Amino acid sequence: MRRLSWARAAGVAGATAGLSALGVAGAGIAAATTHAQAAASGRGTIYVTHVNGPSSVPFPYMDTVTPVKGGAVLPAVTVGDEPSAIAAAPNGKTVYVTNTGAGTVGRTVTPIRVATNKASKAIKVGKSPVAIAITPNGRTGYVANAQSDTVTPFATATGQAGHAIKVGQDPDVIAITPNGKTVYVVNAISNTVTPIRVATGQAGQAIKVGDDPVAIAITPNGRTAYVVNSGSASVTPIRTAANKAGKAIAVGKLPEAIVIAPNGKTAYVASQNAGTVTPIATATNKAGTPIATGGSPLALAVTPNGKTVYAVNAGALSFYDSTVTPITTATGTAGTPITVGYEARAIAITPNGRTAYVVNYFSSTISAINTATNAVSAPVNVGAYPWAIAIAP
Repeated sequence: MRRLSWARAAGVAGATAGLSALGVAGAGIAAATTHAQAAASGRGTIYVTHVNGPSSVPFPYMDTVTPVKGGAVLPAVTVGDEPSAIAAAPNGKTVYVTNTGAGTVGRTVTPIRVATNKASKAIKVGKSPVAIAITPNGRTGYVANAQSDTVTPFATATGQAGHAIKVGQDPDVIAITPNGKTVYVVNAISNTVTPIRVATGQAGQAIKVGDDPVAIAITPNGRTAYVVNSGSASVTPIRTAANKAGKAIAVGKLPEAIVIAPNGKTAYVASQNAGTVTPIATATNKAGTPIATGGSPLALAVTPNGKTVYAVNAGALSFYDSTVTPITTATGTAGTPITVGYEARAIAITPNGRTAYVVNYFSSTISAINTATNAVSAPVNVGAYPWAIAIAP
């Protein structure tokens, strides 16, 4: 399945999950994450999805989500077949997990009630649902179905799915404008972005972007959506008022993820093959000097105060040699890489900005980084092959 490939190991938000103005997960999402709805350390609940690993032999955590609260690992929650992306509702009461498998418990979204950590009735969607986003008012979820070339809306209050909306080929990343009026769907094979009006559920004309688009982030004022084109090593700005693409901005080779600073002035793009993060001034759409991270960055997150961007690196030698590099935004300088687990692939930062949580795929752990000191705590074992993360307040 494309969205679970190693090349898309940047994580979610996005591709994990729904994507916000502050962050994106390059591989699914958003996952991710990328962005993840995050909670204050110790007060919220962290949710981690598990996917099957390189071996075809099933393992105990397959088709589950593991909650972690106050550093304690809680009993795993059984969801559908091949869970991948995850997103938390804005009110923090429910998290939603996409199940990408083709079986009877796949092609669904599983809601999990945060208060009880119990799964509710699965919501039927399309084939290979790989990304999910929730509107800012929390009323509607949107799911990208990669193999159906559709997006399925569902009402969060009732769990009822609406009519599928036809988009481009291989939709696998979703972002919603801060005012909640427009959903933007990235279509990887079509090299397009489809805008959907939330009020009508109608898809607008597809917007042509660069080769192999993999991530998207929208400025806090909602005026511009930036689309990362992995194949053409560029970023396409889209003016949301007119849904028109601007001139592509060149970045490093194999860009995988993007975040936008909370003040909206700068976008940061992680380029895996170049080993750099490129800042882009949103006022001019000009790229600044690339920042070397000391590894192959494939996921990003920015602190709520905008002072630090964290880049997750597959290491200089291999995916096993994983680090997280803090970048001081005021100076554009990279700090000392922080060693985490094997094949780190997703990151989320709490709303109070105190802690960054990193998902370590091959270590079966999550790592917590104190953003004030950049010290990393002992890893927490969450079970085999953790993939995406969301944190409910």
